[in-house]
Amino acid sequence: MKPIWIVDDDQSIRFVLEKALARENLAVRSFTNARDVLAALADGMPQVLVSDIRMPGGSGIELLTQIKLRQPGLPVIIMTAYSDLDSAVSAFQGGAFEYLPKPFDVPKAVELIRRALDESRRDEVLDDRPADVPEMLGQAPAMQDVFRAIGRLSQSLVTVLITGESGSGKELVARALHKHSTRASGPFVAINTAAIPKDLLESELFGHERGAFTGAQTTRRGRFEQADGGTLFLDEIGDMPFDLQTRLLRVLSDGQFYRVGGHNPMKSNVRVIAATHQNLEDRVRQGAFREDLFHRLNVIRLRLPALRERPEDVPALTRFFLQKSARDLGVDAKRINEAALSKLMRFDFPGNVRQLENICHWLTVMAPAQTVEPKDLPPELADDAPAWPAPAASSAALAVDNGAPELPGYSRAPLAVDGGLADVKAPVAVPPATASWLADLQRESRQLLLSGVPGVWDMLTRQFEAQLIHAALDVTRGRRIEAAQKLGIGRNTITRKIQELGLE
Repeated sequence: MKPIWIVDDDQSIRFVLEKALARENLAVRSFTNARDVLAALADGMPQVLVSDIRMPGGSGIELLTQIKLRQPGLPVIIMTAYSDLDSAVSAFQGGAFEYLPKPFDVPKAVELIRRALDESRRDEVLDDRPADVPEMLGQAPAMQDVFRAIGRLSQSLVTVLITGESGSGKELVARALHKHSTRASGPFVAINTAAIPKDLLESELFGHERGAFTGAQTTRRGRFEQADGGTLFLDEIGDMPFDLQTRLLRVLSDGQFYRVGGHNPMKSNVRVIAATHQNLEDRVRQGAFREDLFHRLNVIRLRLPALRERPEDVPALTRFFLQKSARDLGVDAKRINEAALSKLMRFDFPGNVRQLENICHWLTVMAPAQTVEPKDLPPELADDAPAWPAPAASSAALAVDNGAPELPGYSRAPLAVDGGLADVKAPVAVPPATASWLADLQRESRQLLLSGVPGVWDMLTRQFEAQLIHAALDVTRGRRIEAAQKLGIGRNTITRKIQELGLE
């Protein structure tokens, strides 16, 4: 094996690392400046290069650039006593394997160098890049059922209702149904009915005439007209306002509609595919969804399984998303070892496939080595992450749109505690049920404090706020404004909290 090269003008640093690596039976060659290193490259290359960032005769960043031009795959560890942001950013932008601030713990430095050695010797690791990536991935029996259904529906223009948890890939299925149908040459138009304010949704769907309302300066075609001859995908149909459901039913019945402010009937030849994470039968029983519209949409129903129901698909999806993230960011794709894959396969993924995609994007940016190990996985997958007792009303069916875990105690978003919850002005009578969970809270906080867990205030405050918001959204079936009203906070506050807590 080739030696490890140490480059530092500080003789004590060279001595400490030389002795520590010698005890590990690792060959070492030391240099005092970058010029000597560049000259030595004519005779051979190191297995790993460990370089200081500020040295006479050339900086470590300049040396890193020269090394990467000659040997792009060589792991380079940058050391510095100046732990500033610019140094760290420059190191990683230059392709450094890791950034090691001084003073460092010698055993940890040796461990890091050993890891860089492992990375440099992985030249024969199987390349995970698939030659031809299919539009949808899934070997699990439940996904094979979905594929078969798409195949059977390929020559039919029947209305399809896709159900499944948020993040499970409902729009991907809708696009596949369109692509393999006789309307594939026509447009595919998607609209999320839950993401558009009620006052604007009608205009979005059906268009409007000039002067129909304030701000309507020109005539505008709606989504039904835009999708003429193709497919219209209505996502989160369960959240559509009740009065608009009547208009949608008429379009589905006879293909006719009126633009907002219009008097002439319009015709549109559109295949409708709808999707929802909600139980529409329950919505019908609650009087929130028209029964006749439900039956009109529910001609063929496709249920997408949650990712936790098909763990055997996690490895292929992980490799695909790591490749996709690398392409998006313009970097080399990370690989993932079997131990890390095994840990991912045991995770519940409350945010489903979208959460796995986010994790792979995080790994592409944050994992130090080209091969991802279990310790590189994000904090929400840690085995020792503290758990918060689940509320009595299950929030598993809640829409978690960005794939954030249900217990966000270690969310990466910064904390901003600025109120949003009512201040206690005077002592109040505490009901027995409330007293019970307050006692649990006291025990939990005491245990965390005694265990020396850092940031207990921030962690428990985040968990408390997240559970309140979860419960309110569960009660209001995802309607944020109504949830804010029930909590006694403003709608801007709940929107901000959802973003800050990673629940967006």
